[in-house]
Amino acid sequence: MRALQAVRGTQDVLPEAARRHRRVVETARAAAELYGFAEMATPIFEFTEVFARPIGEHTDIVAKEMYTFNDRGGEELTLRPENTAGVVRALISNGLAQSVPLKFFYSGPMFRYERPQKGRFRQFHQIGVELIGVAQPQADIEVIALGGRILAALGIGDRVELQLNTLGDPASRASYREALVAYFSARASELSEDSQRRLERNPLRIFDSKEKTDQRVARYAPAFADYLNPESRRFFDLVRIGLDRLGINYRLNPQLVRGLDYYTHTAFEFVTAELGAQGTVMGGGRYDGLVELMGGPALPGVGWAAGIERLAMLIAPPPPPSPVALVPIGEVGETVALKLAEDLRGSGFTIDLGYSGNLARRLRRANRINAFAAILLGDDELARGAATLRNLANGEQTEVTLAELPARLKALADEQILF
Repeated sequence: MRALQAVRGTQDVLPEAARRHRRVVETARAAAELYGFAEMATPIFEFTEVFARPIGEHTDIVAKEMYTFNDRGGEELTLRPENTAGVVRALISNGLAQSVPLKFFYSGPMFRYERPQKGRFRQFHQIGVELIGVAQPQADIEVIALGGRILAALGIGDRVELQLNTLGDPASRASYREALVAYFSARASELSEDSQRRLERNPLRIFDSKEKTDQRVARYAPAFADYLNPESRRFFDLVRIGLDRLGINYRLNPQLVRGLDYYTHTAFEFVTAELGAQGTVMGGGRYDGLVELMGGPALPGVGWAAGIERLAMLIAPPPPPSPVALVPIGEVGETVALKLAEDLRGSGFTIDLGYSGNLARRLRRANRINAFAAILLGDDELARGAATLRNLANGEQTEVTLAELPARLKALADEQILF
């Protein structure tokens, strides 16, 4: 029998990685609350049409990457490959369209069958925000500012670059699509098979190709800016003016696109050079046609999603909590230890209660888990209603009454923080 391994493209999130992930999520959640975004969660799996309809039957995500299955009732279900469609479905299902504007924050696992590589997994995790019901460019500015604030709070704001583009309104996009089809059709023989298929269905997605031949052809494609109507130019100008006023630096990237038809106007990514080819850590844009496409009213929307794994790779792991080692010595100590451990946890201390071993072994464990103090519960001290408190930083120890322990531990913990 072969040794059991994690499924390809999945990972065990062990304690150090879990602390990184938690820091990303908690930092993002706190920042989102400052902007009035409320946390929500959608099911990990949905009816397949929730994703297939808006993403597109012929896209790589739907055709090649979705984990789709039939349940015992014969329903076709899909593990969510992204969460915007699920959030919009929730808005429609719960009759929330009358309550716009709506601001949502989410975090959780997503699933795509693709080639695993650095920072990319088949089960991966994202944070994201959606702002639904605001047509003005202030919404775009706000979600970008929130993304920048989160990255700055994680300490990586100066290690990412905001790239910005506009996809224009539907009329501008239609004009541009015609120009792209003409350009790429004349050079179809130079394109990969995937991009030749994209040319027929959605030529904008050719810009997403990682094939060098496709990138070379795309480099000289018509610029979207040449096909923007005045209304689209004005919208993008207002987004840029707002970002400038907030002091948010960006670089215009005319080849930054969102290949799905419901995307309009602003498209953006925060990109780093520290993760190789998979440099995008946060990406989003405006999707004014999505709610209507999914059967709801015509509501505008804008949002972004960020990969927790990729962000976690860029930050230092937060240190684990520094515990107190509770070391019972003798039968009386063993009896007292359980209750004392619970009382001290109730006072806010992280308590590690050794389950077995002699004094030396338990103190070695205390050092291994980086405990800042040890409480020795010997029979003689307990007979006096006391215990021995040892400072593990310098080895000093003193006898302390059990009633005084919380205050003495707090003073010792504060002393450790100062030094």
